[in-house]
Amino acid sequence: MNVLITGVDGQVGQILARRMPEKINFIGLTREQLDITNEKAVENVFERFKPNIVVNAAAYTKVEEAELNSVQAMEINSTGPSLLAQQAEKHKSVLIHLSTDYVFDGNSDLPYIEHDIAIPLNIYGKSKLAGEVAIANTCTKYLIIRTSWIFSECGCNFIKTMLRLAMETDVIKVVDDQFGGPTYAGDIADTIIKLIQNLEVDIDIQWGVYHYSGYPFVSWYEFACSLFEVTAKSSLSLKEPKLVPVASSEYKFKAKRPKNSKLNCSKIYQEFFIEPCDWKKALKMIEKYSD
Repeated sequence: MNVLITGVDGQVGQILARRMPEKINFIGLTREQLDITNEKAVENVFERFKPNIVVNAAAYTKVEEAELNSVQAMEINSTGPSLLAQQAEKHKSVLIHLSTDYVFDGNSDLPYIEHDIAIPLNIYGKSKLAGEVAIANTCTKYLIIRTSWIFSECGCNFIKTMLRLAMETDVIKVVDDQFGGPTYAGDIADTIIKLIQNLEVDIDIQWGVYHYSGYPFVSWYEFACSLFEVTAKSSLSLKEPKLVPVASSEYKFKAKRPKNSKLNCSKIYQEFFIEPCDWKKALKMIEKYSD
């Protein structure tokens, strides 16, 4: 079985490549090695590597900048997945694609299920939803994994930002009216590996959209509090800042965020026996995040 990973230099892609079992033959391509918005380049990669499974971990994830760069966001998050889906269908490959909680408007009081109506509030969410629609309309065998609040020891994410701010200031204001499930990129990578292993043995797969995120659900403020509780007990020489909870309205965001980003992950457990992971366990590896 041949597996192609796009965006292997991203948060999920890097860890997925490191954790991929030896028995799985895979190739990982960075954004520079494969521009998924280039139709000919995508076609050539499929012809050359003949992947049975494609994991699309490439994405435009800068939520604020997407408001100013909507064309680029749409190209990477919609056109790119569409081209991958076309080739996956042509070559009878399975496409595993990562999406986001930001396809929802956050007005529900309950965690979102896969069939809830998607109403994105910002360009990033709209571009990711457009990618989902393109895949569903083009590809027969696909698994779209919506996840939320990704963090890891690599790339840009909330944890890295908080640690940087803690070295620069004594007081950090953190939003306390947005709620979701922080998700360690390593747990997403493990989920993808489990899906690949299922695909190797199970021919009766329920294709479609699945939710996967970490638990418990918290606000960004509560997430930050948990982070600095861990740093206080770690070997990091980091002073603990004063955290101040604030409303989203206090920040002049270009992109509107959903207040509720909670994802119901029952479906992925029922189909694949994949359970959400406690993100607090990943925080205990805090020394890795300080590089």
